[in-house]
Amino acid sequence: MTTLTPVATKSAPPAAASYSQAMRANNLLFVSGQIPYTPDNKPVEGSISDKTEQVFSNVKSILQAGNSSFERVVKVNVFLADIKHFEEFNKVYAKYFSEHQPARSCVAVAALPKNCDLEMEVIAAEVD
Repeated sequence: MTTLTPVATKSAPPAAASYSQAMRANNLLFVSGQIPYTPDNKPVEGSISDKTEQVFSNVKSILQAGNSSFERVVKVNVFLADIKHFEEFNKVYAKYFSEHQPARSCVAVAALPKNCDLEMEVIAAEVD
C-alpha cells in the first residue's frame, strides 16, 4: 500500500492555493511548482537569474524538509513565461545540476500564476 504524506516547511513560501508544498509517496517526493517568492511570500524582483536562485532556494528547503536533496532529484519540469529567458535560467540551473543531471522538461507557457516569469517542480527520491 502506498503511504501518502504531505511535506511542508516555513523555509519556503506557503502554497498559493489548495495544494501541498510537496507530497511524499513511499520513497518519492513530489515538489509542487515553486515560483520566485521568498519564504515570507514576497515576490523577488530583478533578473531571471535572481528569480531562478530564489526558486532553487525554495526547492532546496522543501527537499530538505522531505528528507531529500538535489542529488536525489530524478525529474525537473520548468515553465518559462518567455523562452528568451531559457539561456539565463539554464546558467543558474547548471550550477545546481552539473554532475548529477536529472531528466528535465522546459517549456514556454502563455502565463504563470501571480504573473511570474518561471515555475519549477521536481520529483526526488528520499535520501537512503
